[in-house]
Amino acid sequence: MSLVIEGEEHIKAPIEKVWAALNEPEILQSSIPGCTDLVKTSDNNMKATVVLAVGPIKAKFAGEVTLTNIQAPNSYTIQGEGKGGIAGFAKGGADVALTAISPEETLLKYQARADVGGKIAQLGSRLIVSTSKKLAGEFFSNFNKTISEQN
Repeated sequence: MSLVIEGEEHIKAPIEKVWAALNEPEILQSSIPGCTDLVKTSDNNMKATVVLAVGPIKAKFAGEVTLTNIQAPNSYTIQGEGKGGIAGFAKGGADVALTAISPEETLLKYQARADVGGKIAQLGSRLIVSTSKKLAGEFFSNFNKTISEQN
């Protein structure tokens, strides 16, 4: 099952600061709901551990995160894939684009895609879609709050 989620955030920080934060494992880890570990393994790759509950199923996903299509400081694609044992798998990505609205404000737009399989996919599309939208919204909202507070 696959889905697409779109959204945007107005971040009260300069585009260069937002770009740097999008590439900072500590900030990403604190922004990803349920992320217990995120370690940079190379310039464009990270390993992640995320614990998520989707309806009655709670699973620990271990996986890889890769940054591609990098156009600093304007855009990139972040892709990830995780395996959650008998719960199934989740993979997806997001195209993230930054636009300077002013010297002190940045517009972050995203289009995220997600695919799930295994037991999680059997829960029903409505639950998966609502959970996915909630998680994407939480990530970008958390990210915005962290960056805006630092500015």
